[in-house]
Amino acid sequence: MRHSGPDHQGKREPMISRLDAPGQRVMLTEILAQVSAEALQGETLEEVLQRIVDCVARQLPVAIASIILLNEEGTHFVQEVWAGRLQLEPATGMPWPVEVGAAGRCARTGEVQLIADVAHDPDYVPGNDTVQSEYIVPIRHRVRLHGVLNLESTQADFFTPEVRAMFDAVALQIAGTIHLARVVRELELANRKLERLSMSDGLTGIANRRCFDLRLTEEWQRHVREGRSLALLLVDVDCFKALNDARGHLHGDECLRTLARLVERVAEGNCELVARYGGEELALLLTDGDLRAARRLGERLRRSVEALAMEHPASSVAKCVTVSVGASALRPDPARPPEALIDTADRALYTAKARGRNRVVARMVPNAPRPGAMRIGEAAAGADPVQADD
Repeated sequence: MRHSGPDHQGKREPMISRLDAPGQRVMLTEILAQVSAEALQGETLEEVLQRIVDCVARQLPVAIASIILLNEEGTHFVQEVWAGRLQLEPATGMPWPVEVGAAGRCARTGEVQLIADVAHDPDYVPGNDTVQSEYIVPIRHRVRLHGVLNLESTQADFFTPEVRAMFDAVALQIAGTIHLARVVRELELANRKLERLSMSDGLTGIANRRCFDLRLTEEWQRHVREGRSLALLLVDVDCFKALNDARGHLHGDECLRTLARLVERVAEGNCELVARYGGEELALLLTDGDLRAARRLGERLRRSVEALAMEHPASSVAKCVTVSVGASALRPDPARPPEALIDTADRALYTAKARGRNRVVARMVPNAPRPGAMRIGEAAAGADPVQADD
């Protein structure tokens, strides 16, 4: 509801009506330029619209200026921003059906509504005794009606042809602004969707290698700052090529999808990220896990895969699909790259395969060599530089 308040609009003829044609064009150009400048300052659509009505109310002697936006279907008003000399409280809550009020009539017909005497308009929703006239303009961009520009005055003769022409032009400017803001928002949503797709594996639906690499780098830097342990599991399907050869690639693809879903379920609550690392290999990043926790999760995952009992007619390990798991853990430090975690998990995975597959091998990442110390490749032949826990 609109409540009466101080009104300094006065009873004089609007300035634009007292100007000659060139003066009117100059004034209109100046106001449109100010509206454009205000529109460029807002970060959100609501802020942009608020700046516009503030500008209109500041530059023109209207009691109330408001922009009321419609929903996508054009059946209800869903948002209103306003400014002016009179306090405004919406006469009805949102959403507001277009069957109600003079603004609704404007939305229904798509036509400008000039109400010279609000007391005699059947659709006007009274709420302020000082308002005498109202002018409502459709905010339309091409065929789409975005909403209405609503202007109210305490003068019955305020909305002269010159004033109406000015507000018509302002409404066109607002329509372009709203259209551009919505296009930008749609582009942002589309870009976010593309970003999500670029981070997802097309076959399994889980994160892809690109996502894994980015997340590992981020978590590595964060764990360096916080001094916490970071762990990694690399999971490889045993004898996967033989499965593809025996059952075909479509069967192999379905097997990978099933395993990806299983890994996500088993790792839920214990893992920051599950990703397809490459081929038949999956990666699990544990942001708060040490080596013992990583090994426990790896063993639980191995048993869960075995319990699925997915038939594998060509496996040298078992009659069903099995996995080998390599685990690694460390407290990241700035002296080494994140690849140290991957390299150790990969070595552990290789060991699991060499020992017969269908098992978990966990290894601590070796400490970074001190300056001048013997490098790993210079150790005695056959020495294993990493600690195993299998």
